[in-house]
Amino acid sequence: MTHGPVASLPLSGVRVLDLSRVLAGPMCAMALADLGADVVKVEHPQRGDDTRDWGLRIGSRNTSYFNSANRNKRSIALDLQAPEGLSLAQRLAAQADVVIENFKVGGADRLGLGYEALSAANPGLVYCSISGYSRHTAEAQRPGYDLLVQGEAGLMAMNGEEGQGPLKFGVAAVDMFTGMYAGQAILAALYARQSTGRGRHVQMALYDSGLAITSYYGMEALLLGGDPPKFGNAHPSIVPYGVFDAADGPVVLTVGNNGQFARFSRDVVGRPEWATDERFATNTARSANRGVLLPLIREALRGFDRRDLLDRLERAGIPCGEVLGMHEALGSDRAAAAGLLHRYEDAEAGTQTVLSPPYVMDGERMPVRRPPPHLGEHSDEILRELHALESGAPAAR
Repeated sequence: MTHGPVASLPLSGVRVLDLSRVLAGPMCAMALADLGADVVKVEHPQRGDDTRDWGLRIGSRNTSYFNSANRNKRSIALDLQAPEGLSLAQRLAAQADVVIENFKVGGADRLGLGYEALSAANPGLVYCSISGYSRHTAEAQRPGYDLLVQGEAGLMAMNGEEGQGPLKFGVAAVDMFTGMYAGQAILAALYARQSTGRGRHVQMALYDSGLAITSYYGMEALLLGGDPPKFGNAHPSIVPYGVFDAADGPVVLTVGNNGQFARFSRDVVGRPEWATDERFATNTARSANRGVLLPLIREALRGFDRRDLLDRLERAGIPCGEVLGMHEALGSDRAAAAGLLHRYEDAEAGTQTVLSPPYVMDGERMPVRRPPPHLGEHSDEILRELHALESGAPAAR
């Protein structure tokens, strides 16, 4: 998949001022950048974003964590506690379509970077605030962290195997979902602005997004009046559906309907009587009798080599796949064919790789136009553009 010029990208011409740090806000800003927006990331001149000190080091000031959430952005170094730095941030906001911030509640207002102040100077501004907890509750001032919310929103209670204690997700899922939800709301506000001419104040909270992630598990908890059981790699409502061991390694098996189960029983494992057994004939029955059926399936599947089993499943039209390690998955032909990795030359660290955006439109994957920036890398360039915008002259990018 190839991509055309920058002007052809959906958000080309949209200016975003990213005042956020760590993950939720930067993920939101990166999604907009991936879709073509010009995102200027404001960082402290010495410290930079917190995540420049998290993860594996890449060059002098970049890290694996920082690079994961900051592709397609430019970095300007500003000290917002200094009058000059604050003034420049306010001037950048006056030229922006979108501002994203995740200061503690009230922090942006105290700096003069809050919604009321910036929208007074720029009425069309879409302003996104991300906090830990709803700013309309008594917990508004509480600092929010992904791990805290995973515990408080019940996410740890649904993760893992039955009998296992609380278990967090492998990635900062609350931060990431909040960033994506925020991106959706910003796009909706930009769309509404086309007819109203006015911006909106988008207010997102990690806790709100954490509860949203509970999805159908949350609905079941409300109906049951208690926590649903944990199912680990299995599915709470579909059987058989999960990770199973072949003789030489694990596979993912997803039998989604009764027709697939009949073919699985007959054509894959040679047990056609399972499909007519009243305990297993329907998914509802299989779910109710999973304690009987799953041991039978596990025993049968251990008799196959993984490649043979996958071939049988594919011929039977049953969705299946290998269970790969993370490095193995990233290096797979599948990832390469989809164009999901982007290699670039870093001035300090040599050849590096970032993930490509997940968005594909009209057969073209949204491009990595810029690698994750070095701290303050684009300060001079951004300030030249700001002066040009304020003078009414065209600003080259």
